Amino acid sequence: MTNCCVIGGAGFIGHSLVKHLKKTERNITVIGRNSSPSRPLIEGVKYRAGDYSDRYFLSGILQEVDEIINLAHTTVPQTSYNDPVLDILNNLPACVNLFILAHQLGVKKIIQVSSGGTVYGKAKYLPILENHPTNPISPYGISKLAIEKYALMYHHLHGLPVICVRPSNAYGEGQKPFAGQGFVSTAIASILENKEIILYGEHGTIRDYIHVDDVANGIIAVLEKGEIGECYNIGGGIGKSNIGVLEVISRYARSNLSDLRIKRFPLRNFDVPANILDCTKLKSATGWSPLISFEDGIQRTWNWCQQTI
Repeated sequence: MTNCCVIGGAGFIGHSLVKHLKKTERNITVIGRNSSPSRPLIEGVKYRAGDYSDRYFLSGILQEVDEIINLAHTTVPQTSYNDPVLDILNNLPACVNLFILAHQLGVKKIIQVSSGGTVYGKAKYLPILENHPTNPISPYGISKLAIEKYALMYHHLHGLPVICVRPSNAYGEGQKPFAGQGFVSTAIASILENKEIILYGEHGTIRDYIHVDDVANGIIAVLEKGEIGECYNIGGGIGKSNIGVLEVISRYARSNLSDLRIKRFPLRNFDVPANILDCTKLKSATGWSPLISFEDGIQRTWNWCQQTI
């Protein structure tokens, strides 16, 4: 069986990814920073606690690993503004170290999970193709793009078998609200807790929302059928404003949109007004396409939040 290591596999996307990876009959090891996984892992998955920037710790795990999927990132777009230097130091050296070790140990494939929502910056056209200019306007987006560039440099210079994926805005069951990202879970939790929902701009920003299970299956599709040295968008290809999202959520809240407690602020200068991804390249290469409609995904997320919040 193939030995697959998922760095950050107990996080929001990682938890779903591991669940779907296990169906492919891989041996899976998850690396996480916490002494125990923040989300329960399914039976048969190994968990190793430690700092993956520690070369000695990482090399001991990767000795017999065939595949690596790296989802680890210690910041989110909002928190990256607070300390851009920390964003660099906590993320870039660890990834470069990973690429060096993977090359030395002869790992057969690496999937580096980037960010389709931030690496492009303000869109020159919609939907966004992979060859769109990359001009991120957040420290988070800049560090994600720098990691991509290092990955592809090692591919060019040393044949590192790496592929980069750029997911759009993932949502779904298991996404923690009020964490600096994740409008859907935060909006639902705000309604359930009778808190104000914050919007920037009259209708908010437009984003490409995709259920976390579709993101997970997109990553697996790239792992199995993607071309080494390429980048792939993973998204739904449909843009929804924050108000549009709230309109769908309000159906499950059994209330009118006008009844929700919404507080508006001016659009911030670091907010990308609209981000929608074109995923034709991924669909053509692998046959993947998203299976969960936004309405079904919202209902699933609403039900999960009701049970857990």
